[in-house]
Amino acid sequence: MSETHPQIAPPTSRKKPLLAVVAVVAVIAVVGGIVWARSGDDSAAAGGAEPAKVVLGTVGASDPYWQVLTDEAAEQGIDLEVKDFADYPQPNPALSEGELDVNQFQHLVYLAEYNAANDPDLVPLGSTAIYPLALYSTKVDSVEDIQDGDTVVVPDDDSNQARGLLILQSAGLIELKDGGTIYSSLADIDEEASRVEVKAIKADLTPTSLPDVAAAIINNDFVEKAGLEFADAIATDDPEDPNSLPYVNVFAVRAEDKDDATLQKLVAIYQDTQAVTDGVQDVSGGTAQLVKISQPELQAALDKVEADTAAQQ
Repeated sequence: MSETHPQIAPPTSRKKPLLAVVAVVAVIAVVGGIVWARSGDDSAAAGGAEPAKVVLGTVGASDPYWQVLTDEAAEQGIDLEVKDFADYPQPNPALSEGELDVNQFQHLVYLAEYNAANDPDLVPLGSTAIYPLALYSTKVDSVEDIQDGDTVVVPDDDSNQARGLLILQSAGLIELKDGGTIYSSLADIDEEASRVEVKAIKADLTPTSLPDVAAAIINNDFVEKAGLEFADAIATDDPEDPNSLPYVNVFAVRAEDKDDATLQKLVAIYQDTQAVTDGVQDVSGGTAQLVKISQPELQAALDKVEADTAAQQ
């Protein structure tokens, strides 16, 4: 989450922004009323009609590939506006409240936790990539150089905190009482069996903590922005492990919009435009594992994580 911050403008009075300007309106006589149907037309741009407007929210909109996506979408009849948010808690409420049509910044575990804490209104529309999470340090060159009793920080959001703790356990820095799950928290650390003290702070602050701690789990979004290089990681998880599916990053929409043709087209443009996927790899330092997973498969994975999350409560 990919992993990831400006003030959010108040939501508009409309619950759902207009996604397609070109409309085919059919008036169908029914008993006791009239049904109005609206649908977009992919030939809008070719016919000279106004392009469909889509507002997308993300964390890290300054990454160059977003402009590449915006330009390619314009050529295919979509007027894409990319709104930047300063940190992870902001884009989902903005989407739920109708300020956005779609967002792209989170993996399925994060989305499941948001839905569990709120009305389960958001669903995955398409996949982007699995990004490894990694441990960085400006004081030591390897995990072995970290001293007993040193402090290591992890992100404080539940999903990335659990993932970070699993990395620390794999690196031999801590022991988790139950062996570790995607729901592990600081409370699950067996302090007597662990080598380091672990603290949780906001994800965007983990890089700035490096002068004061031995090491920090840092989300991909913040690595290069902090002047670090991905190759400097001293420990990481494995994005190719099948158990990493819950950490695939996704486009998310309101449930009512999962069949929207314009939004589906935007996902396809992202996945199939080489210049966009090359840009994603450039920003990730070549660490992103680009994946194409169908919407039903993503929904099934989300449903499982949500069920597991509910069972933990």
